[in-house]
Amino acid sequence: MTKSAAPLLLCIDLQPAFLAAIPDSQRVHWRCSFALEAARGLGLPVVFTEQVPAKLGRTAEDLLKLADQPVTMGKDAFSAFGDQAIAAHLKAGGTPHLLICGLETPVCVYQTAVAARKAGHEVTLLIDCLGARRAADATAVLAHLAQAGCSVLPAETVFYALLRDAKHPFFRAYTQLVKKYG
Repeated sequence: MTKSAAPLLLCIDLQPAFLAAIPDSQRVHWRCSFALEAARGLGLPVVFTEQVPAKLGRTAEDLLKLADQPVTMGKDAFSAFGDQAIAAHLKAGGTPHLLICGLETPVCVYQTAVAARKAGHEVTLLIDCLGARRAADATAVLAHLAQAGCSVLPAETVFYALLRDAKHPFFRAYTQLVKKYG
């Protein structure tokens, strides 16, 4: 992980309509909640994408409330980078590293990760914060993305790496989050 600039948490399509289609949606929702609270504690920027929000609804409200000043951006393309406004926002933020969570792994997450790498971003997929309709598809896609240069790691591991040590001011609160979200 890049140590110079703080990463951005990119939450892809965490809309109730999509969550309902995922067999383990409660787990995905719970782990994304963990990632959002950890990002807030570390002061990381958060961007939520929404796939065709006029038809499929907005991001789950309780997830939005877990982020400080979240940015929500609608899209029609499957890749977040297929939307010019989102791509421009991510580029303007100057964040070289994206932490990705959300739905659906074989479609929007996959296409976003590939495009992010092509745009020069370092990408870490928070494996426990991703969902898919079919687990086998997600496994194949994550293996491919790892070979393409993406890091594929559990959220807890990634956030501990950002803390670096027990002297970090957020460490104590973070360990409470780890216990809360077990």
